Amino acid sequence: MSTYRCTRAGLNIESLNLDNRFMAGENGMRRQYPEAPIIGVGGVIFRDASVLLVKRDQEPGKGEWSLPGGVVELGETLTDALKREIREEVSINIEIGGLVRLLERIFHDRQKRVQYHYVIADYWGWMISGKLRPESDVSDARFVTLNQLQKMGTHHLVEETIRMAIARRTSQDEGK
Repeated sequence: MSTYRCTRAGLNIESLNLDNRFMAGENGMRRQYPEAPIIGVGGVIFRDASVLLVKRDQEPGKGEWSLPGGVVELGETLTDALKREIREEVSINIEIGGLVRLLERIFHDRQKRVQYHYVIADYWGWMISGKLRPESDVSDARFVTLNQLQKMGTHHLVEETIRMAIARRTSQDEGK
């Protein structure tokens, strides 16, 4: 993993190169072998001391527990995209607390061609209304504690992002 510093935003961008794991997306957007990086959003959504995880029902990551989120649509802000994606995936409304990290994920095929390239803005926030139920793109959704998270088999970057969000949330709460 490589880390690059974005001086304008004052954030680190982490680059992770993985083997071929993901399939093409929907909505006519060319996700497989894209012409340019695809911008996505993810959310570390809190309810008290628990965090929201979703079980992906679509590629990429079908069958894996992950953070909710998706692709930014043309003309949509990052935060509006996250709110929409979470509403579509699990039927809840959220408030956003802030940016956790920018993460770049590049996937190569066997011929070393870029098969997928995502730039993901992960935010933290909290549930404000709605009843949690899996909808589009997810087969299950639940709020879990940190102890439960370690038993869910999530990718190490998911747990790392959650821990970073907890730190940001805690530092913001202490600043009040």
